[in-house]
Amino acid sequence: MEGRPLDDDATLIDRTRQGDVAAYELLVRRYQDVAVRVAHVLCGPDEARDVAQEGFVKAWRALPRFRDGAPFRPWLLRIVANEARNTRRGAGRRARLALRAFEDRSSGGAAPSPEEAVLTAERRRLVLAALEDLAEPDREVISCRYFAGLGEAETAAVLGCRVGTVKSRLSRARARLRARLDAAGTLTSPSGRSVR
Repeated sequence: MEGRPLDDDATLIDRTRQGDVAAYELLVRRYQDVAVRVAHVLCGPDEARDVAQEGFVKAWRALPRFRDGAPFRPWLLRIVANEARNTRRGAGRRARLALRAFEDRSSGGAAPSPEEAVLTAERRRLVLAALEDLAEPDREVISCRYFAGLGEAETAAVLGCRVGTVKSRLSRARARLRARLDAAGTLTSPSGRSVR
């Protein structure tokens, strides 16, 4: 145990398996934000909190089958992702993404000009529309990697594939998204300069 904090994931999992509900509550608090982000990008903002909560409940029930020594976060996020997909399918509709595609870029903390704010909002709307038009696997890999902020290994765990598959899917998905945006003229500013 030396050098390892008392509340690392493995310790909390062991304590939870022994009936310590407070230990599981610590795991929930630790991973709640990322679980909600994953649910948000896969099933939409209206269902995200409920889906994440249901994912935590299912993880609690599945904890006896959790493989000792495995990382908890990717395992949990895969459960949340599966719940999000089931929720989306059950609702019979595609998720509408309500995420920002770009960070607002201001200079020195100054507010953007009204013209710049309008252009940024319009670009964001066009990027999200193009993203929603992509096939589900493309939306999922882009959303997990960029909107939920997951690394390649975590994206692979959430999507149930290998890291190399994530890299290739991401490359192809970005190319398809860029082609849609180029066709719509989204990535060009009014002056004709590229904003990539």
